[in-house]
Amino acid sequence: MIPEVFQIDGKFWRGNLHTHSNLSDGLLDPSEVCRRYQAEGYDFLALTDHFVGLFDYPIADTASYRNDRFTTILGAELHSGAMQNGELWHILAVGLPRKFDQSNSPHFLPIADQESGPEIAERARDVGAFVAIAHPQWSGMTLADARSIESAHAVEIYNHGCAVGCDRPDGTAILDLLLAEGRQLTAIATDDAHFKEPDHFGGWVMVKAKENTPDALLKALKNGHFYSSEGPELHHIELDKKELTVRSSSVSTVIVQAKGSATVAVHGSSITQTKIKLGRVSQSEWLRVTVKDSAGKRAWSNPIWR
Repeated sequence: MIPEVFQIDGKFWRGNLHTHSNLSDGLLDPSEVCRRYQAEGYDFLALTDHFVGLFDYPIADTASYRNDRFTTILGAELHSGAMQNGELWHILAVGLPRKFDQSNSPHFLPIADQESGPEIAERARDVGAFVAIAHPQWSGMTLADARSIESAHAVEIYNHGCAVGCDRPDGTAILDLLLAEGRQLTAIATDDAHFKEPDHFGGWVMVKAKENTPDALLKALKNGHFYSSEGPELHHIELDKKELTVRSSSVSTVIVQAKGSATVAVHGSSITQTKIKLGRVSQSEWLRVTVKDSAGKRAWSNPIWR
C-alpha cells in the first residue's frame, strides 16, 4: 500500500497556511508578508488574518501578489463562541471567498448570541474552505472541544509561533485521540506568523499538485495530498501487513505512531531509507510517520488508514 500523495502525478509545492498581517495583529502589510515568503523559497501562502470586528473582519485580497513563481490562497482565522475553558474559538479557514458573511465577533472575547465554533467552521466548509483546528495546545482545547468541530479537515500538528512564543506548539495528542475515534483528519504544520518575534519560516506543508494554483492546491489539501515539515523531506512511504518502508532526506530517527501507545522507532545516522517491522502497530486501523533530522527538525506524514 502506497499513500496517494506518493503515487499521483505532480510536484510538491511548499506553503504556509497560517499567517497574519497588519490587517489584524501582524506587524507587516500584506504585500511585504507575501514578498518575504516568496524570497524564502515558498511557492504559496495563505494570509489568514483574524476575522473579528476589531479589525473590520478582514479577508486579505492577495491576488495582486501572485506571479509565475508564487501564488496565494484567500483565508482567515475565524473566531466565534466559547470553548469549554470560556475562551474564544480559533478556526483556520483556507480557501474562503472574498466575501464571507461576517460573524458576530466584535473582539477577542466570546459574547452572547454568537455562532458556536462548530457552526462557523461548518459555514466555512460549506463555502469551499479547507478547515483546520488551530493550535489546540495553545488554546487549552479539550478533546470534547475538538470533537465538536465535525467540519474540520485537519488539525495543526505543529504551530511555529506557539513554539516560539509560549512553548505550546503541539497538536499530536488531540489529533491521535480523534483518529482513535475514527475521524479521518490530516495534519498541518504552520507558522502562525506575526513577524513581531521569530515566528516565521518554521513550519509548512508540502502539497502535491500538478499546478501551483489556488484551485489545484486547495483540492490537494482537501484530498490529503501533502505532508508537513520543519525541514526534512518525505519522498516515499509504502507498507504491507508487517513492514513499512520510508524514503526521506537524511534523518536520524524514523517513528511510526498508531492507536493508543503503539509506536515503533528506528534510530541511526544519515538515514535515507529504512524498513520498519510494525509489530503491534500492525493492529491499528491507522498509522502515521514522523522523521527527525540531526538538528531535531521533524516532518510528519498524514495518517494512513489501513
